[in-house]
Amino acid sequence: MSLLIVLLGIIILFILILKKWSPMIALLVVSMLTGLLLGMPVAKVTASVTNGIGSTLGGMVMVLALGAMMGKMIEDSGAARKIVAVLMQTFGLKNIQWAVLLTGLLVGIPLFYNAGFVVLIPLVFAIAAATGLPKLYIGIPMATALSVTHGFLPPHPGPVALSVLFHANIGKILLYGLCLSVPIAIIAGIFFPRLIIKKNSIQLKENLDFGTEEALPSASKSFFVALLPVVVIAAGTIGLALSAGPPFETFFTFISDPTVALLIAVILTILIQDVPLQKAMDSCTEGVKSIAMIILIIAAGGAFKQILIDSGVGATVAAMAAPIKLSPLFLAWLLTAVLRVTLGSATVAALTASGMVIPLIVPGVSAELMVLSVGAGSLMFSHVNDTGFWMFKEYFSLTLKQTFLTWTAMESLVSILGLLGVMLLSLLI
Repeated sequence: MSLLIVLLGIIILFILILKKWSPMIALLVVSMLTGLLLGMPVAKVTASVTNGIGSTLGGMVMVLALGAMMGKMIEDSGAARKIVAVLMQTFGLKNIQWAVLLTGLLVGIPLFYNAGFVVLIPLVFAIAAATGLPKLYIGIPMATALSVTHGFLPPHPGPVALSVLFHANIGKILLYGLCLSVPIAIIAGIFFPRLIIKKNSIQLKENLDFGTEEALPSASKSFFVALLPVVVIAAGTIGLALSAGPPFETFFTFISDPTVALLIAVILTILIQDVPLQKAMDSCTEGVKSIAMIILIIAAGGAFKQILIDSGVGATVAAMAAPIKLSPLFLAWLLTAVLRVTLGSATVAALTASGMVIPLIVPGVSAELMVLSVGAGSLMFSHVNDTGFWMFKEYFSLTLKQTFLTWTAMESLVSILGLLGVMLLSLLI
């Protein structure tokens, strides 16, 4: 009966989102309604909502805020455009897909999906016009790279939130996520478009105009600030694994903390940028404003998660799954994928699934791989209830059928490959 009530809650959530309600309001309404229908006392419902919001945001709000600051400073300083220009000139037009893919991965790590898409889409159109290649032939590698970083790599909201909820090591998530992201991005971003899109007969130009670069930062500075958060977190995690003991262990533990790593990255970026301090502070403020609603949606998702845990639904799912003898990693992916198809938003789907998935994290099941499994499931079969679907459709002027055959197929491929990669990693670590 409890699962039927949860299903009813998810259906109501789907209807509210379909009716253009804010996901934050919809999640809060459904959280409280589900708790009451499950027989929880009113006081316990409100306490669960409060605890869920606090426990979710407490460990991640600064990570998201600092990550948004980094992304906005990189965008406003021109570092993202400089990275694009350098990679294009290095790879050449004959290897243009590889350049766009790598650009998407580098830009996608510090920037959120929507911001990265808006920053890179003019580049895609410029390359297509200059080379005669179809826009989708250039655009799919870009979209794939941004999608992969969104699903698998901190400091993006989904992986960060799940790492807190699952008590997973964010440094290990980053390392495992990179192991998944690169091959998946190559398969879905390079080989997939080559299978479905035929190149036109083209005359490649010798040079591509990237616009005025005099005002842009240097290449070394641009790459340094873009990769700084990843490098600091990875260095701390690797150093912690290799260190023999104090004082090195203390130091690596300190810098591997994502809040510390991102704070270091923000401070160094402010110091080395050739911009007035006030402009850098304005960029930081605008960056946080841009993710305010994302943070609130995550908070509301944390409330729903806590309702599912405190009501015992998560334990019920775990008990029902035990006799099935399926991998908890697969079950987590499947639950999240179903919610993704139903609800649309990858972040909302991941957070909604988390309350049912947490009891599956038993001894022998890696919390880090569970984060990546849920992340993979949250990318499955994007369709008309996902804003990313419409963004891709409208920018590339596609029909619904064409969007399903390109964007939806690419997202589904990334999701399935992510599941396979997680299962492979579970055998190796």
